[in-house]
Amino acid sequence: MLTPQKTLDTYYLEARRDLLEVAAMLDRYDRSVEKEGKPAADESKLNSLLEALALLSKKDHPESNRAEQLLVHFAKVS
Repeated sequence: MLTPQKTLDTYYLEARRDLLEVAAMLDRYDRSVEKEGKPAADESKLNSLLEALALLSKKDHPESNRAEQLLVHFAKVS
């Protein structure tokens, strides 16, 4: 098992890249809404992503089970 510092040092850039990819997708959606003048007819996928981000933004998670929480969340949406 890695130390807390080594965990951050090892995975930070990869996680940052993934978060930037999500931000870029959300920006593309916002621009398309602006261009079309209306949102998607079904924004459940957008809402699901935003809810997932909210789950991740909580600093303290019981038993550090963020991945499990996301799997359960996305299983409910699919």
